[in-house]
Amino acid sequence: MPSAADSAWLIPVLPLIGALITGLGLISFNRTINRLRKPVALLLISCVGAAAVISYAVLFEQLGGAPPVEHLFVWASAGDFSLPMGYVVDPLAAVMLALVTTVALLVMIYSHGYMAHDKSYVRFFTYLAIFSSSMLGLVVSPNLLEIYVFWELVGMSSYLLVGFWYDRDGAAHAAQKAFVVNRVGDFGLLLGILGLFWATGSFGFQGIADGLSTAVSSGVVPGWAALALCLFVFMGPMAKSAQFPLHVWLPDAMEGPTPISALIHAATMVAAGVFLVARLEPLYSQFPAVGVFIAVIGTLTCFLGATIALTQMDLKKGLAYSTVSQLGYMMLAMGCGAPVAGMFHLVTHAFFKAMLFLGSGSVIHAMEDVVGHEPVLAQDMRLMGGLRKKMPITAITFLIGCVAISGIPPLAGFWSKDEILGQAFQTFPLLWVVGFLTAGMTAFYMFRLYFLTFEGSFRGHDEALQARLMEAAGKSVDAEHAHHAGTLHESPWSMTTPLLVLAVPSILIGLLGTPWNSRFAALLNPEEAVEMAEHFSWGEFLPLAGASVAISAAGITVAVLAYALKRIDLGQLVAARFPSVNAFLANKWYLDAINEKLFVRGSRKTAREVLEVDAKVVDGVVNLTGLLTLGSGEGLKYFETGRAQFYALIVFGGVIALVVLFGVLGGPIA
Repeated sequence: MPSAADSAWLIPVLPLIGALITGLGLISFNRTINRLRKPVALLLISCVGAAAVISYAVLFEQLGGAPPVEHLFVWASAGDFSLPMGYVVDPLAAVMLALVTTVALLVMIYSHGYMAHDKSYVRFFTYLAIFSSSMLGLVVSPNLLEIYVFWELVGMSSYLLVGFWYDRDGAAHAAQKAFVVNRVGDFGLLLGILGLFWATGSFGFQGIADGLSTAVSSGVVPGWAALALCLFVFMGPMAKSAQFPLHVWLPDAMEGPTPISALIHAATMVAAGVFLVARLEPLYSQFPAVGVFIAVIGTLTCFLGATIALTQMDLKKGLAYSTVSQLGYMMLAMGCGAPVAGMFHLVTHAFFKAMLFLGSGSVIHAMEDVVGHEPVLAQDMRLMGGLRKKMPITAITFLIGCVAISGIPPLAGFWSKDEILGQAFQTFPLLWVVGFLTAGMTAFYMFRLYFLTFEGSFRGHDEALQARLMEAAGKSVDAEHAHHAGTLHESPWSMTTPLLVLAVPSILIGLLGTPWNSRFAALLNPEEAVEMAEHFSWGEFLPLAGASVAISAAGITVAVLAYALKRIDLGQLVAARFPSVNAFLANKWYLDAINEKLFVRGSRKTAREVLEVDAKVVDGVVNLTGLLTLGSGEGLKYFETGRAQFYALIVFGGVIALVVLFGVLGGPIA
């Protein structure tokens, strides 16, 4: 009887088939297909659902101890060279397949309600299916070259989805920004892949690791060159997983529809970078300097994202910088040589962050009925408040997500984040301090989001505040944005059901990674799981875990005092006393301004100078050549008479001129 792993190739293919059917239908019969909303949604949800069923069957086989399965075929060959393609199923791939299909399926169900009134509903679902297929293909890729193909497909899909509302300037610019920033990282990734193939003759993960080790030890490849190749490859994950300084695209990607934000931030694009670093662990583990670099970048990203999130008033952007910070935690784990801990946090974070983003979408969906469809108003927490009474399901699930990401036991975020901090404490104590402080900031800004959105009184009918916010954004309040015809209400079942489903793993899935009996580690690395259980000590665990919970509780307490009880005014206490620090954080460390000045304006200035050189020098040379040719032709045509006597006279005159010239110069005449 064939195993589920033998059918794993269907997992990325099924959503792709559904996308091809609807995509070709849109091209050929646009009006007809756009009217068939429910059949299209049912088709694509069924395709992703079938992929999810196969994914869970694969995961259960791996949990049962099934060996990894790899099916390859020769895609290209020339002489001794052959390039295999195919798919691989191992514990790491099985976990990611189940995660991606689960989140994608729930996002699709949610989108049926969220995008119900959008004129491009069918196109949106088609893009979702392509995005899911691309990520699933990346997960099962057996070598770096195939990963690169799906890597670019993921980037293309994100470009289409972030810029889905392309008629909005913000969405179009955000899509371009994401595309350009990711091209920077992907250029480094491609250089690294080609360089590793030159050094090892292989694109396979283990083949590259073994080949580079042999090449370095034998002196064929210098150590500095091997280190450079590893760092080039890491540039890809730096961009995809939004690591400093290539993180700037991710918050702007909030211009896309909220379901896309959930999918990108939870299980697809940003997860791809962390997944690739985990895949390359046999390679990176050979170079401690690479691990230090990854850990430092991850810690800096972690701290940067949390500090910027402290001042955000846009609900989605606050969650976006939270994602940047949590991705930093994952990379910190990878740099500490703990890929299992990093992947565990990726899994737990995927569930509660997807729930948080879908919850924010539920809030925005309700706010649009009150303040209009202008994102400046519908997403600003200064116009929210008191939504818990009108939207109890959204509020409860959002609160669960806040508790989970804050690292409060026994919810999922505690176990995964505490494992990372424990690894950092043992490996890089200074980086642990930064991660520890970030945990407190995380708890504060997440409960700040919750209290501003769901507690207190509703502020959405304040027309003066609306006008100030629109003026600050450089926009004017028109009749559409100033209306208050709608009322706040809970979202439909298609949007609340995924929230309730995601709440379950957000609470419970962390229990699979308890350090004294980590079943997650037993799946990905049984030897590490045994070692963790043997060396586990309550004396070491409780102080670190207690300190982590304590600083998270402190952050929550400050948020309660400031935003729930109104006992302290952080604006006067902090912002007024330290205006430069507040401006620094509110302006996102000025990184966008620096990029604008150095790269955007700098490239435009360079382009203008190149254009001027082209116009004055290159075009001038071409024009001068043409002018000289025209002038000489006009002059010489008068010597073309057709009379032999005239030509003889010209020759004789030329000879006389040469004789005179050589005579004047004193040179030989004959």
